[in-house]
Amino acid sequence: MTTVDPEASALPAALAEPTARVRRGWIALLFSANLGVWMAFFTPIQILLPNQVADIAPGHKETALAWAMGFGALAAIIANPVAGAFSDRTTLTVGGRRFGRRHVWTVGGAVLGALSLLALSQQQTILGVTLAWVAAQACFNAMLAALTAALPDRVPVDQRGGVSGWAGIPQALGLVIGAVLVTTVFTGTISGYVAVAVAVLLLGLPFAFLTGDDPLPREHRPPFSWGVLLRGMWISPRRHPDFAWAWGTRFLVQVGNALGTLYLLYFLEDGVHYADPEGGLLILILLYTAGMMATAVYAGRLSDRSGRRKVFVIWSGVIMAVAALILAIWPVWTAAVVAAVLLGAGYGAYLAVDAALITQVLPAATSRGQDLGVINIANSAPQALGPFCAAWIVVYLGGYPTLYAATAVVTLLGSVLVRKIRSVP
Repeated sequence: MTTVDPEASALPAALAEPTARVRRGWIALLFSANLGVWMAFFTPIQILLPNQVADIAPGHKETALAWAMGFGALAAIIANPVAGAFSDRTTLTVGGRRFGRRHVWTVGGAVLGALSLLALSQQQTILGVTLAWVAAQACFNAMLAALTAALPDRVPVDQRGGVSGWAGIPQALGLVIGAVLVTTVFTGTISGYVAVAVAVLLLGLPFAFLTGDDPLPREHRPPFSWGVLLRGMWISPRRHPDFAWAWGTRFLVQVGNALGTLYLLYFLEDGVHYADPEGGLLILILLYTAGMMATAVYAGRLSDRSGRRKVFVIWSGVIMAVAALILAIWPVWTAAVVAAVLLGAGYGAYLAVDAALITQVLPAATSRGQDLGVINIANSAPQALGPFCAAWIVVYLGGYPTLYAATAVVTLLGSVLVRKIRSVP
């Protein structure tokens, strides 16, 4: 296949740096799509999978859950950058109509992911649960890759902090709405999975059907081979040091987040000895979400106006570390309530500003989807490592106080090291 260097000719809209500010309707539809995909991720992780695994293997639920979540996260690590790379090269034409690069992946990921959740609801063995969750993770990560690329594709730099805030809120709000659905409305495991599957379609598909998606001319399509694809997964830290530091700091913060949240239900049961752990988890999620919503958009907009990103990332990490230390020192219900608010506030600011920062260190417009997929490995890999590390810490290294102390250390380290990024103030 013959290609031309995009720099040698006028860039098409799909590759040009966006300059027109996106409107509220576009932001609302992106918010809705992210709400759907994060409901599909976190409602199973926090509620449905732990309950399903506990019913199947009550004697070793921690280890069984770690295997299911670990392999699911491994699928996410692979699927996200691969889907991003293919979306960078998508030039679909049907009946003479040219489609854009991203929306086909949003639609396909949502539909196939919903079917995977329906299959997951029927599983009666740990192996079946693991395989179905792997399929769901792969599909929803393909959807997430397309949605993540929408930010640098369509949003100008001086608006990205605020838009990132709106796109980040669904990470917590999706769990809240999902938790309400599966604990108060659809209380069975099967009905809970069905409700989440329907929600991801209703919330995710309108963004693909109602917003623009610039088509990529074939002459600007990057060359493809499996060798090229695999080599593209490695972005040289020597040639792109700021990208490498952005990846590394995101990885550390997400490791901390995984350590602190994956076993929260079991922490309430076995550490706090809360009488109604599922109800308590819902309360903590609501408080966490309130804290996140209070800071995400505001911090993102402040970083847009000031042009500075790193100072917001650092202070958000400090706040999250303090929240984790509270849980480590005082494993009681009142402390958990305070920690939930602080953790949400810190994580909301972090997600908004760090997402905007990352879009400013991407190596090339032709590979935005793939490069953001590589960044998303820093989100997914901790979901694979977190369950095993957390289980090992809880069982062998002192229980939940040690777990949350480790959470504080890793989170603080990840946020402080953002100072190593030079090209973004």
